[in-house]
Amino acid sequence: MSAVVRFLALSLLLVWAGVASAAQPAEGALRVGDILSIGLPGEAALNKEFPVDRRGNVTLPEAGVVPVAGRSLEQATALIREALSHAYRDLEKLTVVVKERKVPVTVLGYVRAPGNVELPGDGNVQMALVAAGGISQGAQLDRMTITHADGKRVQFDYKKYLDSGDPSTLPKLEPLDVIFVPASPLTGNVQVEFDARTLAATGDGGEERSAIKIFGEVGAPGTFAYKKGNTIIDLIMRAGGVNHYSAPDQIRIIGKDGKPKVFNLQAYLDSGDASLLPVIDPGSTIYVPRSVEEVRTGKQTVYVMGEVARPGAFETRDGASFINIIANSGGPTRFADTRQIRIIRPNGKTEVVDLVKFVDGTGVQLPSVNPGDAIFVPEKNDVGESSWLKVAPSRAVQVLGAVGKPGRYEWADEMSIFDLLANAGGPTAHADISHVQILRKEGDKAEPMLFDLDSFLKGGGSLQTVPKIHGGYVITVPELPQDPINDKAAWMRQAPERSIYVMGQVGSPGRYAFSDKLGFLDILTAANGPTASADVRNIRVAHRGEKGSRVSRVNLSAYFATGDDKLLPKVRPGDVIYIPDQTRNYLDQPPSQVVRVLGAVGKPGRYEYSDEMSILDLLAEAGGPTGDAMQDRIIVINLSNAQSQARIFDLLAFAKTGDVRRIPVVRAGDVVYLPNKGQDELAEISSAIGNIVSAASLASIAASLSHQQ
Repeated sequence: MSAVVRFLALSLLLVWAGVASAAQPAEGALRVGDILSIGLPGEAALNKEFPVDRRGNVTLPEAGVVPVAGRSLEQATALIREALSHAYRDLEKLTVVVKERKVPVTVLGYVRAPGNVELPGDGNVQMALVAAGGISQGAQLDRMTITHADGKRVQFDYKKYLDSGDPSTLPKLEPLDVIFVPASPLTGNVQVEFDARTLAATGDGGEERSAIKIFGEVGAPGTFAYKKGNTIIDLIMRAGGVNHYSAPDQIRIIGKDGKPKVFNLQAYLDSGDASLLPVIDPGSTIYVPRSVEEVRTGKQTVYVMGEVARPGAFETRDGASFINIIANSGGPTRFADTRQIRIIRPNGKTEVVDLVKFVDGTGVQLPSVNPGDAIFVPEKNDVGESSWLKVAPSRAVQVLGAVGKPGRYEWADEMSIFDLLANAGGPTAHADISHVQILRKEGDKAEPMLFDLDSFLKGGGSLQTVPKIHGGYVITVPELPQDPINDKAAWMRQAPERSIYVMGQVGSPGRYAFSDKLGFLDILTAANGPTASADVRNIRVAHRGEKGSRVSRVNLSAYFATGDDKLLPKVRPGDVIYIPDQTRNYLDQPPSQVVRVLGAVGKPGRYEYSDEMSILDLLAEAGGPTGDAMQDRIIVINLSNAQSQARIFDLLAFAKTGDVRRIPVVRAGDVVYLPNKGQDELAEISSAIGNIVSAASLASIAASLSHQQ
């Protein structure tokens, strides 16, 4: 066959195939969306998968477009072989297989991602809607449509499928179908942000002529879809039910005949007679009117006013109690002051009812209520209310100082100080809750008292020790001093009975707040500790907080050496801690507390002495012997008795041997003298101490020295 003849035959075949593809495909024929797997050994370009596009064609390399939709697999194979024969010689081993079936459809309308989607061969409408991003809010589910490729249009109820799960309610999808999701008429003609709650509150009937319109005194008036078998009770419940302003015995119904009918809902609820229920026609209108209020009086009427849910006049029966009447009015609201309910008798007398005490089971009896009485439930006092006249002074407690919300608070005797402080917002971060001050008022007298709330909260104890609060009391929560050293105003406000005084060589001398939980080291730390020149071995503590007067001495150096807490004194509020300077002049010290170091030393003078010191410590503090000192003849003079004595200490011999037995005992009041070489030591001693000892003592010293020559 010549090339021209083959070309003409192929052209006629393609034209015939295009016409045939426009018709409805036969059962088992290839469809748009099918995927064909073509195989030809040795030809990599053909050994692939080729989809049938939306025009019903497959596009082959070297052959171009081949229409296959609507044909059987054998017919499509023949067309493909014929199309490939002009480019390939050996097509005997050509194979064409349907690899997979898919259904391409288009989803439009009220979906999140409208457009073309591709489903598996068994795909349905729900899968198509999910592939399009899901249905948007405001879509009308019962009027969706499918338009087939041949133009045939099918309408279906997707809501019915969602209610039943029956797949037979959904039309079968075919390739190139167009699914359209319409918008609900409730969404209106202007594109706005969809508010499902607002639209749902107006009903689901839309613009249907068969919809039921319900309005008046119902919870959610609106238009609701008519459903066969629904009664007026079902429809009123869909509209949120009647409210407490309605007249349930005067409900109006306008049916298809246009004549209004009256339905007595109250009679139906009282009897349960189903024959009282009217027939509801499609398109009916239901109106629930408002109850007409009128002044009601009678021999059995009780009036309830104020902060109750439904104030008004109520008919009583024999045996009706206070609780029955309050409950019939809906009970107190959250704004009601249930401690000050008043019953107003017809004769003008009033009686106060404390409903809280009755509910707590404290044995309080409620008064009887008779016809003609009026029950008034007042509004409770608001803490933020500017007017304090709502609470009488006898029922109020004043809370002052470092609390979250200082002010006047209404009081009840069953409350405690913990309830009061909690209601006042609790103590602030700077509150001193260890010294809560309570001013008790009894008649014309006021008596103050202190309460250690901090200790009670941490350690607990008997509730009998907690002060009892009554109306008219004043409670003050003081504030801890904040840096009283730099703030002299705060320093002056700080009470002396809560203070410790720290003076001398510390980082920050001043007055410091003190409690029983603090100790000596806590106070020194608060004062930034001793300075570098502080004499920590001779700290003085004046115990002013005790009866009488007493001064104790603290050797902080010994405490650091041993860690023995017994070396630290017990301090109390009012005490004074003084830390001296170790470089101070000891001339103001009494002789019995110092040792005089004289002669050839670097710094002759008076030195404070303690029992744990030795002559070596004294010599070191005095600057050590000079170059002219006779270190082998250091003289220790004891002046403690009438007959003074002298001993000689050979420092050079001690330095050679290290024998501690050679070190003489030195006591406070002694004199240590280092003579100069070539000088008369007795003359020097007489010149140094002759004015403080007698001639007999000087003679005794001279005798002692001559005896030790």
